[in-house]
Amino acid sequence: MPANLTPQATQSGRSRSYVLFRALNLAAAIPLVAGIVAALVHIHSEYAAALRLMGIGLLVPFALRRRSLLVWTFIAMLAGAELGADAPQIATQTHFLAEIFLRLIRMIVAPLIFGGIVTGIAGHHELRSVGRVAVKSIIYFEVVTTLGLIIGAVAINISQAGAGVVLPASIQAVAPVARQEGWQQILLNIFPENIAQAVAQNQILQVAVFALLFGAALATLSEQKRAPLLAVMQSLTETMFRMTRIVMFAAPVAAGAALSFTVGSMGLAMLLPLAKLLITNYAALTAFVLIVLMPILLMARIPLGRFARAAAEPAALGFATTSSEAALPLAMERMEEFGVPRWIVSFVIPTGYSFDLTGSTIYLAISALFAAQAAGLHFSIGQQIVLLATLALTSKGIAGVPRATLVVLMAVAGSFQIPASAVLMLLGVDTLMDMGRTALNVIGNCMASAVIARWEGELKLTTDAE
Repeated sequence: MPANLTPQATQSGRSRSYVLFRALNLAAAIPLVAGIVAALVHIHSEYAAALRLMGIGLLVPFALRRRSLLVWTFIAMLAGAELGADAPQIATQTHFLAEIFLRLIRMIVAPLIFGGIVTGIAGHHELRSVGRVAVKSIIYFEVVTTLGLIIGAVAINISQAGAGVVLPASIQAVAPVARQEGWQQILLNIFPENIAQAVAQNQILQVAVFALLFGAALATLSEQKRAPLLAVMQSLTETMFRMTRIVMFAAPVAAGAALSFTVGSMGLAMLLPLAKLLITNYAALTAFVLIVLMPILLMARIPLGRFARAAAEPAALGFATTSSEAALPLAMERMEEFGVPRWIVSFVIPTGYSFDLTGSTIYLAISALFAAQAAGLHFSIGQQIVLLATLALTSKGIAGVPRATLVVLMAVAGSFQIPASAVLMLLGVDTLMDMGRTALNVIGNCMASAVIARWEGELKLTTDAE
């Protein structure tokens, strides 16, 4: 501090800077909102676009000052949506940027999970805790996803979004392959027969199972034999976390490109007939957060504000890219920074990708009953319970399957006489619904790791004064 500046003068300068900063944010929000409203009321599309671009441009200094991945991603999403609305021909050519990012993430995931679990078990002697954490995790996952199915069913029964919808004579879309697996096959798919194949196919849960067994075996060796390989595993894990930070610099670009492609390729006109379904979906997701997730956080004595800040960046990334996998490395890093031990993070979050897809279970309940309503089928409470139970079982085998929820819906629909055309109607809004359900999947898995760590007495919050 210069000698001629007193602490009071410095504080005053900071206050003026803060006021100016907030004024700039308000100045950016006004033209942005005005441009959106002008587009909705059909006032000169050129003027509306200019207002929106002005608002986005004024947000750039805000992003440069904050230097936050969440802020950068949010502004990139705004810019991407604007590009998709104003220049759809260009926007539809940007999806390769998101695909490059997803490839980089897939490159990171397997070694990150493997190193994290192995070093956690073998390096900190957590072998006895693994079984207990596994049982607690599975019970937690089943309870939470069941509540998600119930909330989704209640929401669609209240809104009746599918009632009165006219099924098209034919839908020109490629139906996903419907394959309904029995519970024996679902359990069998948890265990890898070839670890290289599991990594190549990105079977996250199989990689986690192999890492658990490898870590347990390494932990039983003598210190002399364990130390060299453990040091390699620790270096591998730290390197993969450092690589995650490097790759995440591309996250805002990928998020903007993904949203640009979505808006540019879909347009808004085709969404109007299914707007009620979209509203029902996001209302159910919001209700789940308020009714289920927040009370669990409070009961586990996890600070809401701090958890929200930790989960915000991975959730925003999942929302923009519609890929839980894209957010996995960042979610693991943020939850470790939050205070969850690495070995719990490395086990619970990957396992949750098969057992704790809360957003997907809500989507499944809403979509299945929407398709039944659109087909004119009237299911009793008992029939709905059977349908939800079938969805709950079948969805456990969907990890690593592209458009997995549609695969599950097509598999289950035939068993309940729901026509395929009713399910294929969802293709028009599946991406927009996928954004919300993916974000909730990420938040749910982050929360599961924190709750399990609290139950184990392993959550180490730096400000935890309890």
